[in-house]
Amino acid sequence: MDHASKSRQENAPPEMIELVDSHAHLDDRRFNKDRDKVIARAAQTGVIQIITIGTDLGSSQAAVDLARAHQGIYATVGVHPHDARTVDARTLAALRVLCRRRPHVVAVGETGLDFYRDLSPRDVQRRVFGQQLDIADQMNLPVVIHDRDAHDEVLDTLTDWVRRRRTAGPPGVIHCFSGDAAQAQRAVELGFYVGIDGPVTYPHARKLAEVVRAVPLSRLLVETDCPYLTPQQHRGQRNEPAYVRLVAQRIAELRALSLAEVARVTTTNARLLFGLPD
Repeated sequence: MDHASKSRQENAPPEMIELVDSHAHLDDRRFNKDRDKVIARAAQTGVIQIITIGTDLGSSQAAVDLARAHQGIYATVGVHPHDARTVDARTLAALRVLCRRRPHVVAVGETGLDFYRDLSPRDVQRRVFGQQLDIADQMNLPVVIHDRDAHDEVLDTLTDWVRRRRTAGPPGVIHCFSGDAAQAQRAVELGFYVGIDGPVTYPHARKLAEVVRAVPLSRLLVETDCPYLTPQQHRGQRNEPAYVRLVAQRIAELRALSLAEVARVTTTNARLLFGLPD
């Protein structure tokens, strides 16, 4: 390739594809100064829909407000296991009210277990996790699951919930999956999607690479978890939804597929799970 051709290739606009960032935290204060620009940059790279995630009552309400204000943004409502200790009957009642904000609200969560930081007592985490699973079933919504260092217990809890779940449709996604390929397969057998984030781009992410190769593409979602977990190409910077393209690109490399194919399938997956419009 001559110098001129190489220069044209490097400066060419990105391939036009459609992506869904299925897990973002757009209400985070790190976006306060340029949130609208962040959303616009995402659209320019092909991110046509974003799921912004609630982690307590305040952020859940903020997520709903963002979804109401911006076309293509949708919200989840829930309480993260870090904040499980704050949950009481009034919190659960408020979550039920927020769940009724359709079509802006598309899931319950993020909820689950975090035995790495243990910021709430484990018995409290378990109770609140179960309560939010029940709300999701009552409200006919899927769940967004947080699981850190609690893989087997989370899967056991979800197995029991899926067996007694009364609603139809995909049950949810295990966000930012950090288990092994066997645990991912167990999640898929329960009907769950597996969320893949920036860590898949890290040089030593061998276990996650195995998960990406093992799980059917029809069960994968791409996420940023922004402003956290920035892909390798931008480590040290704030993450944002535009960078979900880098996650999709790495999945394409690991599976020897085109970026367009990964984008097409993962976008279809997100729409099926969350009931998003085409």
